[in-house]
Amino acid sequence: MAQKHIIYDGKTGQTTVVDYTAEEQAAYDDYNSTAKVNARKLEQIKEIRLEKLKATDYMANSDYTMPDYIKTWRQSLRDLPANNDSSKYDALLARTNGVLTHAIWKQPTE
Repeated sequence: MAQKHIIYDGKTGQTTVVDYTAEEQAAYDDYNSTAKVNARKLEQIKEIRLEKLKATDYMANSDYTMPDYIKTWRQSLRDLPANNDSSKYDALLARTNGVLTHAIWKQPTE
């Protein structure tokens, strides 16, 4: 389906709807290809994972004993890309009221 631009002329107050050019449509289709959408979702997952890992990095210091449940959780975070294919990305990124809902993101308390 051809995408459209809405062009607004501030002088006349008129709007005009025009189809994308072939080049614009090709760029739009490329950006929204399944492979590129999945790559962007995976990048988001990796960024969230990194934030979660950084939040518990202090536990890896030599003067702190990291609990086993945190070690296990951190390993699960590191294994996310290998253990989840693109069909699971939406579930990993799901949010309710801006809060990630997948259980993997919640830091365990024991």
